[in-house]
Amino acid sequence: MRRICAVKPAVPFSVSTTLLRRLAYANIVANVAIVVTGGAVRLTASGLGCPTWPRCTDESYTTTPEMGVHGVIEFGNRLLTFVLVLIAGATLLAALLHRPRRRGVVLLALSVVLGIVAQAVIGGITVRTQLHPSIVGIHFVVSMLLLLATYALWRRVDEPDGPTAPVVPSPLRALTWLTVAASAAVIVVGVAVTGSGPHAGDADAVRNGLDPQAISQVHADLVFLLIGLTAGLWLALRAVGAPGRAVRAAGVLLVVELAQGVVGFVQYVTDLPAILVGAHMLGSCLVWLATLAVLWSTRERRPAGPMPTVAPAAAPPPVPARV
Repeated sequence: MRRICAVKPAVPFSVSTTLLRRLAYANIVANVAIVVTGGAVRLTASGLGCPTWPRCTDESYTTTPEMGVHGVIEFGNRLLTFVLVLIAGATLLAALLHRPRRRGVVLLALSVVLGIVAQAVIGGITVRTQLHPSIVGIHFVVSMLLLLATYALWRRVDEPDGPTAPVVPSPLRALTWLTVAASAAVIVVGVAVTGSGPHAGDADAVRNGLDPQAISQVHADLVFLLIGLTAGLWLALRAVGAPGRAVRAAGVLLVVELAQGVVGFVQYVTDLPAILVGAHMLGSCLVWLATLAVLWSTRERRPAGPMPTVAPAAAPPPVPARV
């Protein structure tokens, strides 16, 4: 007799959790890098090195020798966008190939891809509007939202798929959210400070018309508020015996804020040298990421429990037969 062998179905290619985690982390690094390089474009007055978009000139998608170093700097920053798209696309593909496929991870990876595409469009609008400070500010704020998405993706890879639950008392959870709000306000007002200062990205770019000293004072006041909230949060977490990761995260945030404050003060009294402004932009990313780390450390995502089983309804008693 001929033996008939059953053909086993092909096992789909699966991506390991380690690779997915590394790709998610690469998204964070790449998005911080493009903020720093975008700052270099602005601080070297290369914002209009490629004076149009999506082309670099009306005839060429790439920079030309006549455009000099400013064209090279601006075009280099545009090329970095393609690197971000590749990393984000690879992460989305890895999330789709990971087994078991996790809907939350896939959606976060997709949001990063869409966010980078949106940033490219906003960058084009920035060039088309001759570096209008409002559009430049939106460009930076969206970068912070992208950092939020990439950080959430990185943390979600190692989290279970159940609901989240706080690991600190509710008053401290509220204080954490207040600290997050203050951190976001510092960043937004810092954007307004930059829009009133000398680093416009091009000699002919307009400014937002705000008084630099007045808006800088508002920014400084918010920084003091943020440092005070963070210090209070760190002390409160220690006092209630919060998990070590929460205490450490608040301590790291406080140190990063103090370092950022020093850089900001020195750049202000030294008339905003470009190198310190660039360091301050990097510091903004680090403060925001450290803030998100505190937020994530005060809650945990628990494993998804099995669906509760419903006991079958008892059968009705038999009806006696009539005689």
